[in-house]
Amino acid sequence: MTTTQTPNDRPAPEGRPAPADPHAAAFPLWDRRFTLYFTARAVSLLGDAMMPVAVALAVGALYGVSGVGLVLGVWTGTFVLLALFGGVFADRFGARRMMVGADLVRVFTQGVLAAAFFAGKPPLWLLVSLAALAGAAVAMFLPGVNGMVPLVAREPQRANATLKVADALAHLLGPALAGLLITLTSAGTVYAVDAGTFLLSALCLALIRFDPAAVPEHTPATADPLARGGRSLHRELHQGWREFRARTWMWSVILIWMGYGVLVFGPLVPLGSALVGARLGPHAYGLAVSCLGAGTVLGGLLALRLRPVRPLAAGTVAMTLYTALPLCIALGAGLPVLLAGHALGGAAIAFWSVMWATSVQTHTPPAVLGRVTAYEQAGSVSGIALGQVLAGPATALASPDRLLWVSAGTCLVGCATLFAVPAIRTLHRAAPRTEP
Repeated sequence: MTTTQTPNDRPAPEGRPAPADPHAAAFPLWDRRFTLYFTARAVSLLGDAMMPVAVALAVGALYGVSGVGLVLGVWTGTFVLLALFGGVFADRFGARRMMVGADLVRVFTQGVLAAAFFAGKPPLWLLVSLAALAGAAVAMFLPGVNGMVPLVAREPQRANATLKVADALAHLLGPALAGLLITLTSAGTVYAVDAGTFLLSALCLALIRFDPAAVPEHTPATADPLARGGRSLHRELHQGWREFRARTWMWSVILIWMGYGVLVFGPLVPLGSALVGARLGPHAYGLAVSCLGAGTVLGGLLALRLRPVRPLAAGTVAMTLYTALPLCIALGAGLPVLLAGHALGGAAIAFWSVMWATSVQTHTPPAVLGRVTAYEQAGSVSGIALGQVLAGPATALASPDRLLWVSAGTCLVGCATLFAVPAIRTLHRAAPRTEP
């Protein structure tokens, strides 16, 4: 992560407002560093957005639903298991180095898969093995994302909002592009394009140059008190855990988010797609997902404009609107209301995401940002994974629409809990730094 101070500054005390900077809006965003980073992330996100469709269509056609579940499950499981180590390595060797290395690994995995699909029918063991390797690469890549943003942008909130818009557009265009390529050519083409996106991402990241005097690429061993006694993985993981646990606002949000993952985010896609598809047809669910993406774009644009003094409090207000998404499905609403609910949900989650990412980046010391990010990512993803696993068995206990009523109620209870925690409610926005 980064703070809004220079590397030698201490972060502002938790919950204390930072002094306002009247020149913040004048800081340029699109300099060389951010442009390269934005390009790397945008093309990589586009490739990521194409993969679920490629796996569902290509792997599903060969090995059925069980094959798709196995490939995706191995990918997710590997990520969850290794994310904490990715945080350690991002702090030890530098976020940019780890991201470039992870991109090159994914160039290999996706390139091999492209060749395998071009050659014929890939064996299941190859698909599963490369899914595990790709999941490990993502575990090495994602913890560094938070650490890079403050290094390439003076105002992390503007950068995060811009990246969130790119993410939303990628998820609007990626699935459609993957489906079109598979229809017109073959699954091998999709995997080849995906490999190309990771190659371009690695190149752009490698071209970013930092000022060593102002922003070191990695923290030297002498800067870490624990490192002077030996930089074991166990010690570095423990230090990351201490930093994570020391921020009440952070671990409180993750605990609540794990509940969201199990009861809201995890079951929403399998239950929502089944209900909407059965009632209005598959095309209606496709439109709803598109509206979700459009809402995400709007939420990112709104986060570019608004600079709340208490970002997590503002994000919580936005998250109350996310209730409309599971609620409109549970109510069996007509298509116009369904689309509006998805758009509102997309805007809400995008605005919260920007406020959250910016808070993590600006209130965590750069030397431990990778490890802290890994802990919060592992917690969030584990809740979603558990929710996805439990969604099917839960339908034996209650109908899908009743389960989504539980999801809607969880949204409101979760927002009330977020507001009830003073450390979350009172966390103030950090001041922008003056040097990139």
